[in-house]
Amino acid sequence: MSHTLLAFHAHPDDEALLTSGTMARAAAEGHRVIVVVATDGALGLASREYAADGALATRRLDELRRSAQALGVVRVEHLGYADSGLGPEVEPDPPGSTRFVRADTEEAAMRLAAILREERVDVLLSYDANGGYGHPDHKKVHEVGARAAALAGTPRLLEATVPRDTITRAIDLVAKVYRFPPEFDRASFDRAFSARRDITHRISVRRHIAAKRASMRAHASQASADSGADRTLAAFLRIPRPLYDLVFGREWFIDPALPRGGRIRRDVFEGLS
Repeated sequence: MSHTLLAFHAHPDDEALLTSGTMARAAAEGHRVIVVVATDGALGLASREYAADGALATRRLDELRRSAQALGVVRVEHLGYADSGLGPEVEPDPPGSTRFVRADTEEAAMRLAAILREERVDVLLSYDANGGYGHPDHKKVHEVGARAAALAGTPRLLEATVPRDTITRAIDLVAKVYRFPPEFDRASFDRAFSARRDITHRISVRRHIAAKRASMRAHASQASADSGADRTLAAFLRIPRPLYDLVFGREWFIDPALPRGGRIRRDVFEGLS
């Protein structure tokens, strides 16, 4: 039986890192897959080639559509909010829009819930309580996603995450063949994402790794930088394929409705009628 999966993310390119394999797998298995981003990604880091003319937001949404095409996604939506950035202070709202962290949670959840109801979504992918590595927009996705699922009566909410020990081991492994830029904070990952005991779903996506890599590659602006700087996404795309498959061949989720420490599920649609 086919189902509908909706992946809710903060910015264009987030889908490529945390859920693209699961999205590609679901699409390949005949399920309807939708991606919704809260923000336009206008404050993302990028080289002058992509950002100098002030059209980075438009380019990033176009990159999202190319990523979606690579994954088999059939619908792409932007909730209409502006990127909040990662700085210590949130910039003023741009004309006609609101920074996502300033958005009323109930209003944002109602926007998302309208799509959940329209599409009769069976599984909503959101973020864990830490928002992964702690970006304010990612934490807001966690809050909005949970409320939207409740409003729409969505049968299953899964929070995308990574076991902390897994991601720190992966970073240390990558560091053997790649030198991260000075601003990369390795220690921050010791506090990021989720404890392994909280994981309820471990999804193998190795059969769909080519689609996942194509999804990452679609976000060219987020792999760009000036003055010889390097970006994490660019580093990921330089990882040799066997190591890339090992690092990115699984994706993890938390079902907040399930007890911790129980059986690990290997299919996001398991048990749905």
